[in-house]
Amino acid sequence: MLFNSWEFIFLFVPLTYLGFLVIGRFFGNRLVLSWLVLCSLFFYGWWNPIYLSLIVLSMVFNYSVGMGLVSLNRSLNSGSIDSNFQHRRKLQIKLLLFLGVSAHLLTLAYFKYAGFLSDNLEMLGINWEPGKIVLPLGISFFTFQKIAFLVDAARGEVKSMGIIEYSLFVTFFPQLIAGPIVHHKEMMPQFEKQRYSQYFPSLPQTGTAISIFLMGLLKKVILADGISEYANPVFNAALSGEVLGFYDAWCGALAYTLQLYFDFSGYCDMAVGVALLFGVSLPVNFNSPYKSLNIIDFWRRWHITLSRFLRDYLYIPLGGNRKGLVRKELNLMATMLLGGLWHGASWSFVLWGGLHGGYLMINHLWNYVKKLIALPNLGLLGIILARGITLVAVIVAWVFFRAESLDSGLLILGKMVDFSEAVQLPLLWDSETLNGVLGSIGPQKWYRFFDSFREAYWIFVLFLIVLFFPNTSEIGAKIKATLEDSRIPEAVIYGLIGATAYLLVMLIIINGSKFTNEFIYFNF
Repeated sequence: MLFNSWEFIFLFVPLTYLGFLVIGRFFGNRLVLSWLVLCSLFFYGWWNPIYLSLIVLSMVFNYSVGMGLVSLNRSLNSGSIDSNFQHRRKLQIKLLLFLGVSAHLLTLAYFKYAGFLSDNLEMLGINWEPGKIVLPLGISFFTFQKIAFLVDAARGEVKSMGIIEYSLFVTFFPQLIAGPIVHHKEMMPQFEKQRYSQYFPSLPQTGTAISIFLMGLLKKVILADGISEYANPVFNAALSGEVLGFYDAWCGALAYTLQLYFDFSGYCDMAVGVALLFGVSLPVNFNSPYKSLNIIDFWRRWHITLSRFLRDYLYIPLGGNRKGLVRKELNLMATMLLGGLWHGASWSFVLWGGLHGGYLMINHLWNYVKKLIALPNLGLLGIILARGITLVAVIVAWVFFRAESLDSGLLILGKMVDFSEAVQLPLLWDSETLNGVLGSIGPQKWYRFFDSFREAYWIFVLFLIVLFFPNTSEIGAKIKATLEDSRIPEAVIYGLIGATAYLLVMLIIINGSKFTNEFIYFNF
């Protein structure tokens, strides 16, 4: 059930919300949470009910291990000074943590990487066939979320909690499939509400939630799906070995850069909007990453909760920056290689992670050099140059992120640096088309010219939006502040909510005239 589908917007969300409000009015906290758990499990099972057993069993297993770690930590901190007792408890905590994390990683490895491993073993002459495996939706996201919970429990950062609260923490449907990857300490306080008033969103909150959801839907349906019409043909052509030109390669790469931006940003907005409708605030996961001044800044803005997970549960445990410059750089590379592999079971994703690992290493070394030579601030020119270099580096890496094979990615990248073709006019890239346009010979060549113009126009306009317009968090904060202004009558707020809902319906009608595309990050 996609966020941009009729079923989700007109059936699932309204019915879930109605039950949420009614149960919140007449019954207690745990029944409200139970209702949301059931609805979330229904949401997950919509694609393939078979995998409901996987998420339920893994959830029960993780809860049991987590509560075991909580109990061991409580015993460890009970005040006993017996060194042997403390040593045994610490060892038990490590063993139980190892058991829990290993079980999740092995499950993830089987479903996501068994085919990849089989293909690579075959190249070494080893024949191993794992059989047909269908990747469960969201397994990468909820696996990382559960691993983080176990590590926090082993560190003594988790208190005892009920199975219902924990189940909702894992399955809460706005963030179940593609994040954000949330921490228990962010969500549990929000699930511990006791009063009915906390379950009945105010008009400003409802208006803000619907507005944020609408912005996300617009990004997905109009912008991401629209620009994908220019990205997909280029990458498909490269996969089939067709000849591409300089202009084609760059337009394909730029179009995909924008498609991925608006697709993932749209998903994040829709997740935040739906969650806010139920009184839950999800962490910010996307903050204008293409405005970044460097790659370090980019990873503080792109998929923020994944960056946080990789830093807290991989980079820092590997040693972080505590063991010298060389070890720090190696830790960065190892973290990004594994981060790339997390996105997908192919060497293209590994290369994408390796490129970003290399970018981060260069960025940190550059910061070190700047301190040594006391490089002055270059002002506006420096900002433009820094943003431009960062964006080009990100675009180059996105080519391999999108390419379905290393060869097709290298083909596109090769054409992007083939500057022998760059001297030709980008919109009239061959003399045949130019003669056709100037001589008004035939409608087909006119169409080719204007189609190219439209492609360049949309890429230009969308980059203006990405680089210079405020993001959804900034717009949402202004909407919230405006709606909370006591001078605004309730009738006006109702009118704004109604107008927003009308636009929402119009977008769905527009989307209904074509195939409903799933979100890119649903594949991870």
